[in-house]
Amino acid sequence: MENIDYQASHLRTGAQVLVDSLQEQGVEMIFGYPGGAVLPLYDQLYDAAIPNILTRHEQGAIHAAEGYAKATGHVGVVLVTSGPGATNVVTGIADAMSDSVPLVVITGQVAVPGIGKDAFQEADILGITLPITKHNYQVRCVDDLPKVIAEAFHIASTGRKGPVVIDLPKDITLQETAETCSLPITRKSYQPNAEPSRLQIEKLMHVLEKAQRPVVLAGAGVIAAEAAAELNAFIAKYKLPTVTTLLGLGLLPNDHQFFLGMGGMHGTYAANMALSEADLIINIGSRFDDRLATAGSQFGKQAIVAHIDIDPVEIGKIVETKIPIVGDAKAALQQMLRYPPTRGTWSAWSDLCQTRKTEKPYRYDRTQAQEIKPQKVIEEVGRLTKGEAYVITDVGQHQMWVAQYYPFRFPKQLITSGGLGTMGYGIPAGIGVQFAHPEKMVVVFVGDGGFQMTNQEFAILNEYGLNVKFVLLNNRSLGMVRQWQETFHGKRRSASVFAQQPDFVKLAQAYGIEGCRIDEPTQLSAMLAEAFAHTGPQLIEVMVSPSEHVLPMIPPGKANHEMMGV
Repeated sequence: MENIDYQASHLRTGAQVLVDSLQEQGVEMIFGYPGGAVLPLYDQLYDAAIPNILTRHEQGAIHAAEGYAKATGHVGVVLVTSGPGATNVVTGIADAMSDSVPLVVITGQVAVPGIGKDAFQEADILGITLPITKHNYQVRCVDDLPKVIAEAFHIASTGRKGPVVIDLPKDITLQETAETCSLPITRKSYQPNAEPSRLQIEKLMHVLEKAQRPVVLAGAGVIAAEAAAELNAFIAKYKLPTVTTLLGLGLLPNDHQFFLGMGGMHGTYAANMALSEADLIINIGSRFDDRLATAGSQFGKQAIVAHIDIDPVEIGKIVETKIPIVGDAKAALQQMLRYPPTRGTWSAWSDLCQTRKTEKPYRYDRTQAQEIKPQKVIEEVGRLTKGEAYVITDVGQHQMWVAQYYPFRFPKQLITSGGLGTMGYGIPAGIGVQFAHPEKMVVVFVGDGGFQMTNQEFAILNEYGLNVKFVLLNNRSLGMVRQWQETFHGKRRSASVFAQQPDFVKLAQAYGIEGCRIDEPTQLSAMLAEAFAHTGPQLIEVMVSPSEHVLPMIPPGKANHEMMGV
């Protein structure tokens, strides 16, 4: 009778472990770029059910994974090779860390014996990414790999979500192991607190009952917690004026009865005045960043501040907090909704907030007929899409105009780079969103500066049949840089105006993408409608005013109520 080594029959290479583990985690796709150190992994992927989306640059891969993760709430997966492949995703890792985006980034590494010896295409990716990851690993033993992968997904997707790096030496992918990992995974040193304190919730609700000028501030943490329904119920139950951050747009429809708009540097007058005059600010899932709390020491000086956040590090970091509540936003709102409607009344306060919203909305010169206003373009796209498109932006003036003028209706609708402000984000992130929602309309707004950073990703649009509309607002400059120079630096436009530009429409056509250029104000509506009626990807270049500023604006160092251009 033949002797069978049952253990040997269950041996798997590191590459097999990785692919099997990704399938166990329910990964739908990988955004990646191959190279020498990850060839065993790509060889294993050749027969796997998980597709690799071959972007044209590693930066494109990680921003696409971010767009996918933000639009779905699932973990985005990136696979790149060692050295320059790994360092090319560093910006995206930092971006994901700033915006709490769940990613697992797998970087190839030279073989273990070569680590630390300046081998070909070696980079210390652990040291480089330590400050910009939620956690990172370097696998030195193939037996550890199943557990590492399971832990990485657990850490990325729980608590305050974020990027996790797995640095994987090439020889580990070739070695064999019989080890497996049972899910779910737990780690003693990582136990995020999701359940908020009942006593602190009770304290908040007691303060709310006595408040006269309460306001809710909602951020991306509410979206991450899948708590939009609970937030809307809470606001309706207690009739609370509400402000969102940039990344919180869509939590309430723009025309919601109690929605005052976005707060912060380019927020609405009503939102910023509410934050300035409130006697109670209930912050749910926002970290009080300096684009919202523009002068942290002066923010909410008249208010008792309650801060609900899954990350205890954020509470009290920027703004003094009287009622700290560590926990999941959904769990906190569910507890808050159990309390009866408050006996307090703030109808006069609510009326004042609504009057300000009505009397001082965002505005621009609609009478000017010689040039196309960028705000008008966004309003027209909002009308054409009925406010139902997934909207992705790059970074700059157009990003703020989109935040101000697109009629957002649902959470996860706006996909943008918030905390890091990464130019080049828009095009690949939009591609990631279309992969996430192939049946939905996806619109990317991008400036002429950011477009020139990552437009090589146009190469994959037709390859994968992606129906993305790219609206390029071309003002022939780095618009936000130029605006600050014109406002605060004596109009000295240093390195912010493009003397020459490529023909962007021809560039798109070189990738097989249809394009059009709109430069006549009278043709704007008709040409946009024609472009959006087109099936398939399209570049729509709109030549907009080269001198327009994003207003209102809070100057540097000023408090929320000290807006210019209201």
